[in-house]
Amino acid sequence: MSSKQLQQYLKKNGADAEFFKFEEHTMTVDAAVSRLGVSRKNIIKSILFIDDSGSPVLGVVVGDKKVDEQKLALACGAKSVRRANPVEVKEFTGYDVGAVPPIGHKKEIKTFVDGKVMALSRVIGGGGEINTLLEMNTEDVRRLTNAQVKHISR
Repeated sequence: MSSKQLQQYLKKNGADAEFFKFEEHTMTVDAAVSRLGVSRKNIIKSILFIDDSGSPVLGVVVGDKKVDEQKLALACGAKSVRRANPVEVKEFTGYDVGAVPPIGHKKEIKTFVDGKVMALSRVIGGGGEINTLLEMNTEDVRRLTNAQVKHISR
């Protein structure tokens, strides 16, 4: 999927979103912070995991935190989760690693958003391409993914 398709998805679903495109990559929190001049706490990471039954699980946390795999496993009712490899990320989300937005995935993915994300009104994350960022309302993130809000960060 492309950032253009993602824009169409967001518009169709009434989301309040803005895209930022750069010459350089925005694949890491540090790159995003550098390009936009914002705090790490305003950036979100959307990280795909695979649970012990082989199902995809998305963890969304603020940029200065990491997903706690034990907390995520507990939240999704699995014994364990592992980080998805790049092929799995592309297969389930439709996006490359470093470009994964919190919404608009190729397949339906059980999503868990950390409470620290929901404490913010707007956040910035992957925009569908490795040089594109997406800023959107956190309530739209929760609504469009049917996410559960859980404490999944460390």
